[in-house]
Amino acid sequence: MLTTDAVTESRLKIPFHRSAMGEEEVQAVSDVIRSGWLTTGAKTLQFEREFAQYIGAAHAIAVSSCTAAIHLALDAIGIQPGDEVLVPTNTFTATAEVVTYMGARPVLVDIDGGTLNISTSDAEQKITSRTRAIIPVHFSGLPCDLDEIHALAKIHDLHVIEDAAHALPSSYRGGKVGKISELTAFSFYATKPLSTGEGGMITTENDAYARRLRLMRQHGISRDAWERYGEEGSWRYEVLEPGYKYNFTDLQAALGVVQLAKCDAMLQARRQIAGKYTQAFQSIEAVETPVTHTDRESSWHLYVLRLQADRLRINRSQFIGELAKRGVQASVHFIPLHLQPAYQKLFGYKEGDLPVSEREYCRCLSLPIYPTMSETEVQYVISSVGDVVDIFARS
Repeated sequence: MLTTDAVTESRLKIPFHRSAMGEEEVQAVSDVIRSGWLTTGAKTLQFEREFAQYIGAAHAIAVSSCTAAIHLALDAIGIQPGDEVLVPTNTFTATAEVVTYMGARPVLVDIDGGTLNISTSDAEQKITSRTRAIIPVHFSGLPCDLDEIHALAKIHDLHVIEDAAHALPSSYRGGKVGKISELTAFSFYATKPLSTGEGGMITTENDAYARRLRLMRQHGISRDAWERYGEEGSWRYEVLEPGYKYNFTDLQAALGVVQLAKCDAMLQARRQIAGKYTQAFQSIEAVETPVTHTDRESSWHLYVLRLQADRLRINRSQFIGELAKRGVQASVHFIPLHLQPAYQKLFGYKEGDLPVSEREYCRCLSLPIYPTMSETEVQYVISSVGDVVDIFARS
């Protein structure tokens, strides 16, 4: 473990995230710039095609964000004002806020205390005659129990839209997340397993959904700019629906194509780091390591450590502060939505409504885990966590 002097003198700084971008990505973006076509075009089409092949899905539609992806998915299934959509409280606000875009109500659901994913038993208790869909979130990259979710959806005639912002490339019972449910939304935000800076993707097997998604992502116009201004194109177009400005750009797609080719290698790197963390931490009584299941594979987007408060003399915030003193930046995912002012004001949620999520939130912290971490950095994180535990453990 680190000594006090080592803590004071250490110059090693480990950020929570560092992008896995290299010269290949630089060259790919340069090529697009030199091509003279920057917005949605041939490179976007290539990325969509290769992404669909990688997932094994019939369709992949690139959009400006995962938020946009979920919004368009809700539009595709026909969510109407007054409808209700089940959403786990343990997620980023985007998952629930897009429901409000449709004039519908996000009904917040508690989580499973092991996986930190949506609790299907609590979800079932929240279903009413107005419930139209459920959005399971694969927290940290560990897939939800999709068999249970689909069984619940079938009984109550619900649509399933997976929020897979963390889950590329995750798999469930041998199949990649993205080809299992009606619609799946992915994120390519700067910190995600595959990054294009900003951006997202929707996968689906449904041809009608795919047509609707492509139409609505760019103003509801019948033909995008690439089709109008290409060699075989025409200037004429029709606005078929009042759509949205959610299209993807070829600049982003250039990054995406290169990153997609590295996706398996980046997963392997994160998996190895997670394995080293778990091996080191599982013998420390003051912390709990992430739950895993043999029937599913996590993308390991996050490595979430849980503190045993009764074994420590400091709380979670203080623990993170001690790591920061040692140069290790940790984070927290997520503040439950029912504790956020907006959801309390708009929908009447209050502290105590969803007790499992509150209990687990208070003791969770996310450690750095990304492909560019060196062995020295990984071991330094392990040593730093152990050092904090040693110093602040209850006697």
